Amino acid sequence: MSIIRLILAILLPPVGVFMTVGIGGAFWLNILLTVLGYIPGIIHAVWVIAKHDT
Repeated sequence: MSIIRLILAILLPPVGVFMTVGIGGAFWLNILLTVLGYIPGIIHAVWVIAKHDT
């Protein structure tokens, strides 16, 4: 897991997801989760980054 993407996932979750998968379903879902609650957005971003790196 790239440390820069992980830091971005904590500070700005949609940016971390965008850097990992681009604009797609996961990106828009992360924006929705971040708007509904910051913590779910962070969890989803870290999960997407970890899943993509394996």
